[in-house]
Amino acid sequence: MGAGAPVATAPATGDVTARPAGERPGPSPATGERPAEEAASVEQGLGSRAPAFIQARRTLHLSWQVGVFVVGLAVVAAGVAMLVLPGPGWVVIFAGMAIWATEFVWAQLVLRWTKRKVTEAAQRALDPKVRRRNIILTSVGLAIMGALIGVYLWKYGFAMPWEIGK
Repeated sequence: MGAGAPVATAPATGDVTARPAGERPGPSPATGERPAEEAASVEQGLGSRAPAFIQARRTLHLSWQVGVFVVGLAVVAAGVAMLVLPGPGWVVIFAGMAIWATEFVWAQLVLRWTKRKVTEAAQRALDPKVRRRNIILTSVGLAIMGALIGVYLWKYGFAMPWEIGK
């Protein structure tokens, strides 16, 4: 072996068992994670998810993209309206983004970023230090609100709205 020859190393997880040809490794017993090359292949590639017969014809594919854009725009617009009207606004907006992501790379990237941020936020919310801090801040806030309500009632009393004019 020369000085520039690559050196084969054992996997960091200690998984050195032989596998039949073509079989993919499962999650690592030590970490529960899949190897990086498999994780990349599991996630779908970027690009159009239109059927092959639609992608084969340029005009048909362009028409398909316009239709997907219009439907996604209608769903996103309905979600934006639901931000001020009753309804699940953010859920509908993300549903519209998912519709767009079936055809447009930029929407796929936005959804990947959003999923990553939501996962990170969920992990932070489950952190014991963060939970303890949130419970303490909520308790202090409720105590302050209770004190303010008590001072108001002590100073002005409790009057029902229908008895204010009497």
